[in-house]
Amino acid sequence: MSLAVEEGEFFGLLGPNGAGKTTLINVIAGLARADSGSVTVLGSDVARDYRRARRLLGVVPQELVFDPFFTVRETLRLQSGYFGIRGNDRWIDEVMHHLDLASKADVNMRALSGGMKRRVLVAQALVHKPPVIVLDEPTAGVDVELRQGLWQFVRRLNRDGHTIVLTTHYLEEAELHCNRIALLKAGRVAALDTTQNLLKTISGLELVARGRDGELSRIKLKDYAELEAALARLRGAGVELHEIELQSPDLEDVFVRLTGKQP
Repeated sequence: MSLAVEEGEFFGLLGPNGAGKTTLINVIAGLARADSGSVTVLGSDVARDYRRARRLLGVVPQELVFDPFFTVRETLRLQSGYFGIRGNDRWIDEVMHHLDLASKADVNMRALSGGMKRRVLVAQALVHKPPVIVLDEPTAGVDVELRQGLWQFVRRLNRDGHTIVLTTHYLEEAELHCNRIALLKAGRVAALDTTQNLLKTISGLELVARGRDGELSRIKLKDYAELEAALARLRGAGVELHEIELQSPDLEDVFVRLTGKQP
């Protein structure tokens, strides 16, 4: 696999389970060694210049990993110390505020819910203000309200110049936030393009019609000009229309077409 994420980009890394997303992130983060090839973060090789590469990188892992002996604030101070940073409580307070963790600052990590623990993982990745942030399924198991707040904060970081690399199974999130997307399949890049160009690979519309008996009909259309003829066919078939909807292609259609699997 070969790809380059541009500085300041909001980049999506998508693919079915087992496609290699987390393995690639582990290589970027220095948690796994590639058998061959190289990875650099802003010019720093993750194997040869690992100390600088790690300083430039903040990773939110998919697994809930935490130290059960510390409060949230102590956890974030400890994480800062790994990067030689101290006295950054103002930034820690800001990060906790944006992630709705301020009320939990002095609560032990063991007492937090799964969603709260995930917020702390995001905060840990940000304490050293890395220019590159990798989010591996950051909203898995997170409630809708926090999800919205988290994305507002991440978008702000991106506007401030941070590079964001995202993996997610919520394809609507990738479609909404990512400028470019790489679709992985069996450890290889199946597609790499802007989000809009990927959506253009699926042409046409889909008419979804529900009859009064509740039966659902789906009809593929090339364009809007075919809509009236499709409705006429349904009426001619005796379908009493109760509800109709026109759906444009979305990223899930692209995903299924290129990978042959549901996200």
